[in-house]
Amino acid sequence: MAGSWQVKAQAGGMLLALFGWVSSCVTTFVPLWKNLNLELNELEVWNMGLWQVCITQEEGAVECQAHASFLALPPELRISRLLMCLSNGLGLLGCLLAALGLEGWRPCEDKPGLKRRLLLAGGAALGIAGMATLAPVSWVAYNTVLDYWDDTVPDIVPRWEFGEATFLGWFAGIFLAASGLLLACSTRPTRTTPPPVPVCHQLPAPGGLAGGHHPHPKNADLVI
Repeated sequence: MAGSWQVKAQAGGMLLALFGWVSSCVTTFVPLWKNLNLELNELEVWNMGLWQVCITQEEGAVECQAHASFLALPPELRISRLLMCLSNGLGLLGCLLAALGLEGWRPCEDKPGLKRRLLLAGGAALGIAGMATLAPVSWVAYNTVLDYWDDTVPDIVPRWEFGEATFLGWFAGIFLAASGLLLACSTRPTRTTPPPVPVCHQLPAPGGLAGGHHPHPKNADLVI
């Protein structure tokens, strides 16, 4: 039977895993990885994502257009697509495996070894999903910073800036990695072995003087 700290760690890990997986899926598909404000036309805001580019006007109208070709995208966007899809799949797999290994799951209640392996596999999948989310988001953010401070580009040219999905992706990656760590740590067995009994408190061995044995012959000579 798992200790109370293990149950709390599993509950906290599953909660973080669900938050991280949902946030990662939202980050993958929303076109908010980069924002661009045109100084010549302040009524329009350009937003770029992994799949499309959207133009938001002041009246609230949004017009989106998908990227023309996958091969025409910059390398960071191409690889980010693959890593984010991998993260979403691993996050879902990790949540399912970890849920089957939680305490209180009756179908596997009599198989503690199997529950432990399921939790370890789920925690590993969630940890990899977290790394697969943090890597592309950080890569795109790094290139955005380099392009923003590029001295070779004239100052009148608009610069892309961080979008809301960048920060959401960082939170998603941290949540997924933390959930995998919690679930993996919750598989550590608790020590239930009682402490050894001191020698002075041990009971005398059966068959002593009360069992009819006579004293040693050497000690019998001392008796008057």
